[in-house]
Amino acid sequence: MHLPLYQVDAFADTLFAGNPAAVCLLTDWLPDAMLQAVALENNLSETAYLVPDRSAQAAGDPAAWELRWFTPAAEVPLCGHATLASAHVLFEALGLAADRIRFRTRRSGILTVARSAEGLEMDFPAMSCREQPVEPPITAALGSTPDALYAGENDWMAVFATRRQVAGLAPDMGAVAALPTRAVIATAPADPALDGDADFVSRMFAPALGISEDPVTGAAHCLLTPYWAARLGRTGLRARQISARGGRLVCTLDGERVRLAGRAVLYLTGTIRV
Repeated sequence: MHLPLYQVDAFADTLFAGNPAAVCLLTDWLPDAMLQAVALENNLSETAYLVPDRSAQAAGDPAAWELRWFTPAAEVPLCGHATLASAHVLFEALGLAADRIRFRTRRSGILTVARSAEGLEMDFPAMSCREQPVEPPITAALGSTPDALYAGENDWMAVFATRRQVAGLAPDMGAVAALPTRAVIATAPADPALDGDADFVSRMFAPALGISEDPVTGAAHCLLTPYWAARLGRTGLRARQISARGGRLVCTLDGERVRLAGRAVLYLTGTIRV
């Protein structure tokens, strides 16, 4: 069996920046064990799998696809950069003429991606969070004490006073993986001298999912955007994830939805032989 594979740098304007994702086009779903094995072999933070949404396409929507995401260790309920990468492949590599793509997902409902002035704009669910005490395990795991800690549905968000604190974190990944959460997002206000027009910065640590530090995390901004929108008093925000590769996102809070926009660059095409 030969499966087409694309690798895309998402939330990037140039190659070797942003977050690389693999996109694999299937005609039908393969067994989950095979999907997981391919994601492990790819060894990227995410591999996205696309299958035509035949019922929607038969009803007259040619830009409808089913979408799932796998890290090297597990399937995840939502992934931003691999969704952006998937849309980029359909629009640019396959020449889809539509202005909007409709993705049917198993745990996050219908997600759409549309062409925009900022590249491609994704429509994702906004995620709420609740404040919780800053206990010694989170300080030990991050190597620094955040000003506040919030628990979202899947991840924790540690809020720091300065960008320097976030940039300087050197987490104990074993301790982070042992925390009772899927991943930890660290965030702080941006520094205009370093981050330009960005409003806030972040980093994302997810060793429990096989990802020590994710370069740019769209799904994390479903939690970050509502928090910073409330804190800054406006719904339109610009974000920068300050990993080694780095990436930029344009974020808009729209009621119970978050719109995340960014660009992507195709790095390679290939064939998986399974």
